[in-house]
Amino acid sequence: MSASTASLPAAMLPPLANGLARLGFGELPLDAVKSRYGNARDGSRYVELDGFNVHYRDEGNANGPVLVMIHGVVASLHTWDGWVQAMASDYRIIRFDVPGFGLTGPARDGVYNAERMLKVMTSLLDFLKVGKASIIGNSLGGYIAWNFALAQPQRVEKLIMLDPAGYQMRKVPWMIAAAELPGATWAMPLWMPRALIAQGIKEVYGDAGRIKAGVVQRYYDLTRRPGNRRGMMEIFRVLLGVNRTELEGTGARVAELKMPTLLMWGELDRWISPKHVPLWQRDVPGLQVKVYAGVGHIPMEEIPELSAADALAFLRS
Repeated sequence: MSASTASLPAAMLPPLANGLARLGFGELPLDAVKSRYGNARDGSRYVELDGFNVHYRDEGNANGPVLVMIHGVVASLHTWDGWVQAMASDYRIIRFDVPGFGLTGPARDGVYNAERMLKVMTSLLDFLKVGKASIIGNSLGGYIAWNFALAQPQRVEKLIMLDPAGYQMRKVPWMIAAAELPGATWAMPLWMPRALIAQGIKEVYGDAGRIKAGVVQRYYDLTRRPGNRRGMMEIFRVLLGVNRTELEGTGARVAELKMPTLLMWGELDRWISPKHVPLWQRDVPGLQVKVYAGVGHIPMEEIPELSAADALAFLRS
């Protein structure tokens, strides 16, 4: 990984704050986190949209077809680094930190429903003057992607989903389920040790040996952006409610997807079961599928070269 994934220098923090930080307490200074993970030198930009200071990057071939990449829970736009490297010569690539995560940070009013997420995404595309694009999403980002495709099909050229949230889950990932534990909304924002984040990352990889240097520290640092931990807990509670109620009707909804669609899935996904693949195949007309042996929940990060090559083949077809 690049130097941007290194941990924040101790010199940026007072000695006591640095000691507490090592134990998982407290937040990091916003300017310091932005300097490390969202500076202009790396292409980062910010824009005020619907109460969020959205962190985004608009890169690649400015004259090429547009791709919009949406990450999942606890992640950031950095999860697409490998795909950007593989696709930037041919495509204009827009990626952003989903509200509540990364450097975009939490909602000032605490509202995190699907309509809000779609509104922010629509506003970003309008701001960047993008009329039509291929939409790519992983996990929660996959959920946002297919909901956007249903809401605004005229703006979607093709749809790619990687291990997307969509069908009701009988077993919810422990990190999300923990949001409903007594006191979680005040305890987790105060204390979330690095080891907890490291364990979560190991779970979303099929092979932990593929985790690159600096990745765990990046995830950990970004959870400590001011307000993110509380935002995460609030989003997790929203997701638990959606899983209990709204996802019962997914089949009928996704049957309305008419654009060419590719579903990619890691066979060792511990967060959203590969057993969902046949459900997508049953309900989405003409769906193309790629399943990766030995891979977990985030194929674009775990096997960027292979998954990007398969995505490119679909986009060019």
